[in-house]
Amino acid sequence: MKFKFLAPAAVLAASTAMISIAAPAVADDHAEAAAPALADVLAHERRDGDRERDQYRNPAETLAFFGVEPTMTVAEYSPGGGWYTRVLAPYLMPAGTYIAFNGDSDGRTYQTRAQEARAKGWTESFKEGMAQAMGVEADSVMAFEVDEMPEEAAGTVDRVLIFRSMHGLNIGNNADDILKAARVMLKDDGMVGVVQHRAPEGASYDDYGARQRGYMRKQDVVAIFEANGFELAAESEVNANPKDTADYEGGVWTLPPSFGFGRQSEEEMAKHRAIGESDRMTLLFRKAD
Repeated sequence: MKFKFLAPAAVLAASTAMISIAAPAVADDHAEAAAPALADVLAHERRDGDRERDQYRNPAETLAFFGVEPTMTVAEYSPGGGWYTRVLAPYLMPAGTYIAFNGDSDGRTYQTRAQEARAKGWTESFKEGMAQAMGVEADSVMAFEVDEMPEEAAGTVDRVLIFRSMHGLNIGNNADDILKAARVMLKDDGMVGVVQHRAPEGASYDDYGARQRGYMRKQDVVAIFEANGFELAAESEVNANPKDTADYEGGVWTLPPSFGFGRQSEEEMAKHRAIGESDRMTLLFRKAD
């Protein structure tokens, strides 16, 4: 695993036995301590359909870098199809707390009434699905839209995790709302972990910021966080893929698992399968002083 730690140097020079703002600096120790439980979660049959993507998403290494512990309270933004939820919830729920949260469904535009109904019914449907999967009561599952955050969630969260969603937040102008909610949820020493499709070095904002290609420039992600009171604490290359040129006309969805949403020939799919999933930056942010 390749980790790069950033300022302040005084904090990062502190004893590796301490868990503080510099928690990522002891990510390897955390991974060792949590490995047996996490290994069991990753090997569980509920993930039989997910495991093939571990080679690209590196869940054990990613969660270790983010400093996620099984006793923590962790909030996942926009769980989507639940790939990471099927890792996080069983890992956290026995001794910690798993929270799912989403954007304000009233602040979006919809192409169909069915799409709108699904979005507005997300909270309850997620709770019911989680309850069934985990064998718990739906009322015990914490899931909410940011505008309906329970008061008791404020200041209780150790980590907020945002997986491959910053491009949508950027284009939809929703990043500020989500990051403001994250600041409210987080403890003083809480942190935000981000995995995001990465634009090539030297890419222009016009091609990779204003235009929806799924990829983002690192400096734009950092700028969004800084504007919301965060600073970059550490970064890792654990989810890097040097084979990804990130210059496809169809954006990141050219690569697996989307393969251009079924519009590619067998030859094109084979070519993109050989590349693998996207090149991704893995960033960890803390609250700025």
